[in-house]
Order: sequence, then C-alpha cells, then structure tokens
Amino acid sequence: MYRERLVTTPVTTDSARRLQRLLLDYHDFRQHKKQHPLLSDSFRVTDWQAQRLKATHRDLYEHPGYHIGLEFLLTDLYAPTSMTQRDDNVDRVFPKMVKWLPERQLDTFAGLVELNLVTQQLDLELTEQLEALGRLSAPLAEEDYCGAYRQSRQLGQRKRQIELVEQVGLQLERYVRNRSLGWLLSIGKAPAEMAGLEDLHNFLHRGYSAFRQMDNVETLILRLVRREARVMENILQGHPNPFTLPGDL
Repeated sequence: MYRERLVTTPVTTDSARRLQRLLLDYHDFRQHKKQHPLLSDSFRVTDWQAQRLKATHRDLYEHPGYHIGLEFLLTDLYAPTSMTQRDDNVDRVFPKMVKWLPERQLDTFAGLVELNLVTQQLDLELTEQLEALGRLSAPLAEEDYCGAYRQSRQLGQRKRQIELVEQVGLQLERYVRNRSLGWLLSIGKAPAEMAGLEDLHNFLHRGYSAFRQMDNVETLILRLVRREARVMENILQGHPNPFTLPGDL
C-alpha cells in the first residue's frame, strides 16, 4: 500500500538507506506471505516455537524481573499474525522517520525490522520443509521440528537471527534508560490517535514500559543468546534432548 512512499523517499545516510532497504524487503515479503498456500500452517509453526521459547526459558519467563520483557518479546515482536496495521503504519511514516530521527535510532529500528523479517522468513521456510517431509498434517512434534530445521537452506540466517537479538536488545536497553523518551511517548498518545497511528504508538509504549521494568536487560539478552546458540548447536548435532540446557546457561 505504501511501497511507493518507501521507494521515493530520499535518503542520505547509511542508516536511512539500510532502513529503507529492509522496509522494502519486509513489505515485499509480507505480500508474498499473504498469498502463500501454507500461510495458516506457518502460524501453527510460529505458535509452536513461541511455546518452545517459553519452555526453554521458563525460569526467566517466570522471574518477576524479566517476565514482562519476555512477554513483550514473544507477543509483540514475535507476533507476525496480528501486526499488519502496525507494519503498514511504519511504511507510511517512513519519510518523517528519516527526516527527524537520529542515525542511531534509525539503525536500531532497522535492526528491529530485520529481526522481524528474518524470523518470519525462517518460520515460513520451516513450514515448507515440514510440508516436504509430510509432517504438517499431524500435531507438530519435537523430532519433526528438528528434522525440518536440519534441512534448512538458511542456517546462516539462523545465526544472524541470534546476532540480531543481541544487537537490538542491547541497543533498546540504552534507549529505555532515557526518561525523555518515556515523557514523549506519554504525551504523544492523542496526536498518534488523530493521525491513525494508535497501534504503532501502543506498540512503542508497551516496549518502553516492558524494558523499563526489567531488572537487568543486558543480563537477560546475553543469557537468551547463549541459550539459543546452544539450542541451535544441539539440533544440528542431533542431540536427543536439544531444548534441555545445563543449569549454568
């Protein structure tokens, strides 16, 4: 809907160019995914993986200092089935973003877009691999998931996904310590509603509030990254219990 706006907006910095490229890639992928014959199945895979993440990181998820942050990560950042309007609004306000936001914030936002894009691409590819293995009709089992995972043609992107979690998470942690950002979000609700950007504003406010309430964002992000790197290694090596991790991770 807003692709032309993305294409025609002049960009003059590396971060703005990166964000423009990623938003275009994400826009085109969303159109492709919308028409994909396995779309509904990909949502099942996404739900399974979200539950798997909660189980793997149960101790962190149930920790009062981390729960709200992980809930935001799993329901807002990792929720591609319900964010169409939000994503369209990002495309719509792109010209204003590159005009007003500093380079570092543009780069962080680009990282968020890339993380969302890579995650959805990997989910869809995993769904295709499950279909090829004839395992989509039955309830998804751990061995089916791991078998399809090992058949992936995008293992480099899976490593990139983990890298992005670390990079973006640590960048966001720095921003939420800025109290002026919270003040701007609090006074911006009415203008956002008038501009039809209420869902985007709510998303940003939820993320800010979630990260502000966490005990130590850096500790959480680094533990998540270490654990998910081990999970990936376990799956690729055919470990019998790939999601069971040692207590020191």
